[in-house]
Amino acid sequence: MASFAERVHTLPALGLGISTEYGASTAPDALDILALRSAHATYAGFLEVGVEVAKGLDDTAQHWVREGWPATYHFLDVNLDEAEDFDAPWLQAVAEIAEHIQPAWMCGDAGLWHFGRRERGHMLLLPPILCAEAARSQAEGVVRLRDTLGYEVLPENPPGHVYLGDLHILDFYAQVADLADTGLLLDCAHLAIYQRLMGHEPLTGLDGTPLDRVVELHVAGSTPHEHEGFTYWEDDHTPEMLAETWTIFDWLAPKLPNLKAVVFECERNPLHSVLAGFERLTTALEDTVLPPAAGWQP
Repeated sequence: MASFAERVHTLPALGLGISTEYGASTAPDALDILALRSAHATYAGFLEVGVEVAKGLDDTAQHWVREGWPATYHFLDVNLDEAEDFDAPWLQAVAEIAEHIQPAWMCGDAGLWHFGRRERGHMLLLPPILCAEAARSQAEGVVRLRDTLGYEVLPENPPGHVYLGDLHILDFYAQVADLADTGLLLDCAHLAIYQRLMGHEPLTGLDGTPLDRVVELHVAGSTPHEHEGFTYWEDDHTPEMLAETWTIFDWLAPKLPNLKAVVFECERNPLHSVLAGFERLTTALEDTVLPPAAGWQP
């Protein structure tokens, strides 16, 4: 197989996009994704479809796919570091859904999507143990999924309230990327939460990040909570972003030679509340290799 440095040049530039998952578009005051595409095409250059195989695609995602508009497949139900998770029925279902979506690539939070067997009552999302052994196991999962399905697989740094292990999260995913020879999806909001929880400055660790492997960036809002004196941030995709999220995004975006896509995760908010975020991103992307109007043409 060609190296990632060679493969990345075959990936399309998708531009600025939005995300969804099953049922998100029917939530109260949810963003009308199809209306956004019609009114502001540069804000909705592609759709990142969050997929849990047991649920499939909702009507909004199905409409998008039928139109043949650009999309990516964001998995919501696989623990990449557990070999037993790659069972034949699940892989077959993923292959069929991917064939239907025709994604530019696959990606997803590379943590624990379930505890124990893959069963609806066990679904959650936890970050991995940040150590070299877990990085090796996760890299093996990335390669397994890529080799089986034929799509690039971009692991994403997940959110969390507690992180365990001796590695900085950016060093962990740098190891995963190197061992799997893969690209990365770097979520600026998740990283901002991590840096706050760990007492780091926003840009800590970015000097060791392999910038040429970052293919996609995410931004989203989060909400602070407190329990018995412990403050944490919920990654709930509100329009209100941490200042550190913008600090990280503004530092990263112009430095990424292989940036192909940026997602504003805001799917459960009305349009008027997220327009400022889209405008901010559009302006920021003017100084990158990814102009906001880039992407496949419908």
